[in-house]
Amino acid sequence: MWKSRRHHAPRRSRWRPRLAAVTAAVSLAALSAACGTSSAAEDRPASSGGTGAVLKLQDPGNAGPLAYAKREGILEKRLKAVGASVEWGGSYASFTATVDAVHSGSVNVLAGAVSPAVGYLANSHDIKIFSVTDPVTDPAAPQTDGLVVRPDSPIRSVKDLVGKQVAVNKGGKGEYLLLLALEKAGIPVDQVRRVYLNPDQGASAFATGKVDAWWAIVRAYPEAVARGARVLVHGRDLDDKDLTILAARDELLQRHPEAVRVYLQVLQELTEEAKKNPEKFENVFLKQGPTAVTGPRLDFDIATARYANVPRYAEQRDAADIRQVAGLFRKYGVVSRDVEPADVLFDLRPAAGAASPAASG
Repeated sequence: MWKSRRHHAPRRSRWRPRLAAVTAAVSLAALSAACGTSSAAEDRPASSGGTGAVLKLQDPGNAGPLAYAKREGILEKRLKAVGASVEWGGSYASFTATVDAVHSGSVNVLAGAVSPAVGYLANSHDIKIFSVTDPVTDPAAPQTDGLVVRPDSPIRSVKDLVGKQVAVNKGGKGEYLLLLALEKAGIPVDQVRRVYLNPDQGASAFATGKVDAWWAIVRAYPEAVARGARVLVHGRDLDDKDLTILAARDELLQRHPEAVRVYLQVLQELTEEAKKNPEKFENVFLKQGPTAVTGPRLDFDIATARYANVPRYAEQRDAADIRQVAGLFRKYGVVSRDVEPADVLFDLRPAAGAASPAASG
């Protein structure tokens, strides 16, 4: 049909430019509608050339490599070289809350652990894991999680938890570690009641005695210990395979891997620097106030940063760890479907044209 029209009289050729413009506009509109708001934002035309990708990150807070990068504008400068940019968003209390922001289009790159990612990926496939951080194994490094009880509690071991209530974050690291600990102690998991609470709720329930124990993680752990909580077991005492991860929306990885690689490279470089000089990465924006830390808490954060491992590219060898976490959750009904590592891992190196595995840090 179109071929026959091109054979018509030359006087109609003056419509070709206009027709091409209309066709292009319709195609662009259809593409935007198919990809949704988030994809459209991730593909803004770059005035200086390049991909036009927009990395949407959650607010990094007042400490750490990303907070320092935000203050110094490092990501903005580095991403500009590949025609990409960054948008800093809000703060989220958990991986689950951050995933909600991914759905709304507010975030397209997020950090977490394998455990909550498994819970999400069992039912959705719009994010992929592109980086992992190996667990810290140095015995001199500060502990960063623990199953805690109040100082006056009669509970002295994991076996004493039978018939008790333990607060954990649902489908997250706390629940994963508790299941591991119960298995190691030979306790049927249905003999201990798991109470699903987010970190803030868990802290409150633990402090007021509404639960008998709590698996405190990340920032909640040093706070609990500082208030006198007694630790029964640490994650490092178990066969913990719950790697720290970085994930991104699948379409961002597929269409703009070079922008994501820049993000990872910046994070690698700053993590290395923070290991050597952690003080400059604390209280980045505020020296005083609710987000500033001082005293023992500051000392703890500095010591933790010194032992932090550098994030690396996700590789096929990480499949076994993901399979272990996913298998444990599947065994105890935390997730209703199997999660195949091949479906959730993204090899960023060849996609972004990275030179070699040695460049992964």
